[in-house]
Amino acid sequence: MLEKKISDLQAEVEKLLPTISSMDDLEKFRIEFLSRSGKLASLYEELKTVPNDQKPLFGQKINGVKKTLEAQFEMIRSAINATATKQKNEIDISLPGRMRPKGTHHPITQTMEEMKEIFVSMGFGIEYGPEIEDDYHNFEALNFAPNHPARDMQDTFFIKDDVVLRTHTTPVQIRVMKSRPLPVRVIMPGRVYRNEAVSARANYFFHQVDGLYVDKHVSFADLKGTLVTFAKNFYGSDIKYRFRPSYFPFTEPSLEMDITCFLCKGKGCRICKQSGWLEVLGAGMVHPNVLRNCGHDPEKVSGYAFGMGADRISILRYGIDDIRIFFDNDIRFLNQF
Repeated sequence: MLEKKISDLQAEVEKLLPTISSMDDLEKFRIEFLSRSGKLASLYEELKTVPNDQKPLFGQKINGVKKTLEAQFEMIRSAINATATKQKNEIDISLPGRMRPKGTHHPITQTMEEMKEIFVSMGFGIEYGPEIEDDYHNFEALNFAPNHPARDMQDTFFIKDDVVLRTHTTPVQIRVMKSRPLPVRVIMPGRVYRNEAVSARANYFFHQVDGLYVDKHVSFADLKGTLVTFAKNFYGSDIKYRFRPSYFPFTEPSLEMDITCFLCKGKGCRICKQSGWLEVLGAGMVHPNVLRNCGHDPEKVSGYAFGMGADRISILRYGIDDIRIFFDNDIRFLNQF
């Protein structure tokens, strides 16, 4: 009787094993055959009723069945785990690609890139210079005498007595005029530093784009034509503009350029302080002393220079009332651009 039950159990197991394909199926198999209340345990209980002289024989058979079941159980569990791991690591190349969020250029970078594109289309090259400058290039060669009050116009970060963080990109003009033959026609974009209190309208660093054109017979009319052409390309062909006298140590004569406020179209708003005008740049004819410092005879050559702040232009262009927000790295703000 017990021998038939052992045989029937083996047959049932052989029939059931091919149907196991998941951990749930395997757990049901374990409970039904290998648990303390399973069918294999019931055979051990029945072994107690077998005559003593037959117990060793039947006990050996039941132990053999147990070892076979346990081995098959472990083999199936390993196979299921291996399949699950493989499926987890596989890449389905038929699936559509996951779209990654795309970044954009910073709004000030976008402004500078657009400015550079316009000037390059007008025949200007692009030059860059060091952000750590010596006193000669940052001040002296640009007609700032050692005790000249104009030095107070720019609060400077000094690294050493004669080494500074550049206060403008204008020193690149000196390097270009000394290292290249005329004519020179370039713009000089970059970051500059001034020791100023941080506020809604000022920061201790900002971005400038300077321009320079030096050759024979360069006139004030050439300067005005260049500035007007840039302004109409950048701000729109319908703007009005005006030039006002100003002062810069490295240009003579000097001017500042205003355009009609492109937010209110000249009607007056808080951005233009109800005047209808926005100051956008400073410029002038290269000072004779600057030409001499670069080895050029002001009686034979002339030139013009201009400079504008990309941060200020970005503030005006986008109607932003606090410059600090450009550098807070707030993704909600930057995503708008």
